[in-house]
Amino acid sequence: MNTLRPELRTIADWIAPGSRVLDLGCGEGTLLAHLRQTRQVDGYGLEIDPAKIVRAIDNGINVIQSDLDVGLAEFADASFDYVIMTQTLQAVHYPDRLLEDMLRVGREGIITFPNFGHWRCRLQLLGGHMPVTASLPHTWYNTPNIHLCTLRDFEELCAEKDFHILERTVADQQHRSSLPMRLWPNLMGEVALYRLRRA
Repeated sequence: MNTLRPELRTIADWIAPGSRVLDLGCGEGTLLAHLRQTRQVDGYGLEIDPAKIVRAIDNGINVIQSDLDVGLAEFADASFDYVIMTQTLQAVHYPDRLLEDMLRVGREGIITFPNFGHWRCRLQLLGGHMPVTASLPHTWYNTPNIHLCTLRDFEELCAEKDFHILERTVADQQHRSSLPMRLWPNLMGEVALYRLRRA
């Protein structure tokens, strides 16, 4: 079993024990396995990559092969306490629709994404290049990311859709925070973590 990425430890702290959890793009099921062990959750994962699905099943995770771009129509309203999507929002074709679906299916949504407003991204754009950073490691021609956004962009979408932000955390790749990140999150934060629900 892989160790948890730092951001996943924060997410785990946000999950109430005994909850029903749906993890979108669950990969090998690392987060769900951790939540099952430490929070006794009833969890399901969605994943498109067959190799990752096999490893998730080997890890004892209930996983369904699914393309997130087709939505979550197979799930009833309010069928989960939490719907989680980590580092995937920027790689789907219709992030606004998927967010709506997440908050239809789940009481709360938890989302993480790389912040395109981080100062290193801005500096590289000023130099005439698409950014390559620790949180955005791909070059422009081989990136899976198609809808990059800043914290401000994401929060404007939440306001437009009437989503209530319950909690926001920004950090670097090692999930360290600092006073500058708290003062200027859109400029200094590399990774954004949000808890949402419908207003």
